[in-house]
Amino acid sequence: MFFGEFEYKIDEKGRVPIPPRFRRELKEGVVLTPGIEKCITAYALSEWKKLAATLTTGSVTRSKLRRLNRAIFATAFSLNIDRQGRIAIPIPLRQYAGIEDEVVIAGANNYLELWNKEQWEAEKAISQEQTWQIIESLERH
Repeated sequence: MFFGEFEYKIDEKGRVPIPPRFRRELKEGVVLTPGIEKCITAYALSEWKKLAATLTTGSVTRSKLRRLNRAIFATAFSLNIDRQGRIAIPIPLRQYAGIEDEVVIAGANNYLELWNKEQWEAEKAISQEQTWQIIESLERH
């Protein structure tokens, strides 16, 4: 389980440290994809395989499933953590998320999110504002 938030500087080669407490879980590899809210989503390889398995079947039409698979898999990058505990964030993903020199790595249960610091602050404020409303709606079901 990934939780907490961590601020880092990106080095001149586009590398960022992975928080030490998460390195063991990501030692087999990490898959980065564009996130929905202009962030980068990072999955442990084992979690990525589970996600991939769920995208082979589903209740959507085959054409929608193909489109979804293209959108997710064509933009994904498989990486390994180096000996210093860093990953090199690919340029297309850094550009997509607006990450230049500072990055926030936020735990999101079974994956991590990498954010531009300013965008993270805005998203965090919105999420915290809506958290209790969401929790209350879950309790009614």
